[in-house]
Amino acid sequence: MNIVAAFKVVPDDQDIQVSADGSLDYSKAKNTVSAYDLNAIEAAAQLAAANEGSKVIAMTVGGADIDDSKLKKNVLARGVDELYMTADAALADLDANAAAGALAELVAKVGGYDVILCGDGSADNYAQQVDVQLAAKLGLPVVNAATKITAKDGALEVERTLEDAVEVVEVPLPCVVSVAPDIALPRIPGMKDILAAGKKPMNVAGAD
Repeated sequence: MNIVAAFKVVPDDQDIQVSADGSLDYSKAKNTVSAYDLNAIEAAAQLAAANEGSKVIAMTVGGADIDDSKLKKNVLARGVDELYMTADAALADLDANAAAGALAELVAKVGGYDVILCGDGSADNYAQQVDVQLAAKLGLPVVNAATKITAKDGALEVERTLEDAVEVVEVPLPCVVSVAPDIALPRIPGMKDILAAGKKPMNVAGAD
């Protein structure tokens, strides 16, 4: 099973400052992976571990500044086998629809996927739109609010924890699944993981 973990690079909220006029100053904020997408990356790694021969491919799109060595190694140290990144100034500050479009182009270019996992929102905007729009652009079924994912023959069994019920649905592959934050606790990469990450494939390109 080829599992895509789609993630967004966002400013680290610990570095964001408030200017004298009350506006937010991002000038000193370093880039980091959205916390919600760390859950998706961990869910992808655990799904791969439970299904022998599976591969985890992380993908992201954004401005040229997302092409950061430390950030890429951080992703690859979390059970990810390969990274694809479209980093271009033209892709900075995209809205949900444009981000989904750029991500769909990258996913289609790489191809060979069975499922695309992503967080249920991003740490900066939390619009909760990219998963739905990505699925629409790729012509795939989508399930959100996933708290448990199990692979079945040609499908996924997805458990969704809603406000007043737990729902279990079966969705055929390929598909898009957005995960709830409590689906999996993101691992803390060890030194061995970080060193190994530097040897894994990192595919970075500009926008077409």
